[in-house]
Amino acid sequence: MPKVQTSLRLEEETFNEAKKILKSLGMNFTEAVNVFASMVVQERGLPFDVISSKYPALSYKEAQEKVQRSIENISEEKGIPSDEFFSKILTK
Repeated sequence: MPKVQTSLRLEEETFNEAKKILKSLGMNFTEAVNVFASMVVQERGLPFDVISSKYPALSYKEAQEKVQRSIENISEEKGIPSDEFFSKILTK
């Protein structure tokens, strides 16, 4: 298969650290990028979950339960007005 040449812009420190780690695994940076690209094609997306550690991912069931509780709170008129809610969030 024909090869193409590309270029990346990375933070120098990150690049150098990645090269050290990859060398200890017996591969170079180009090989690692090729593995990554192959996995993106195979998975039809990123080959890992992209999440914020501040906001851990919820399972489908957990998300459904949260939505259901929210619906119940709305119907029971529990909770606080949205402007008060966003005010509290934005001041943290």
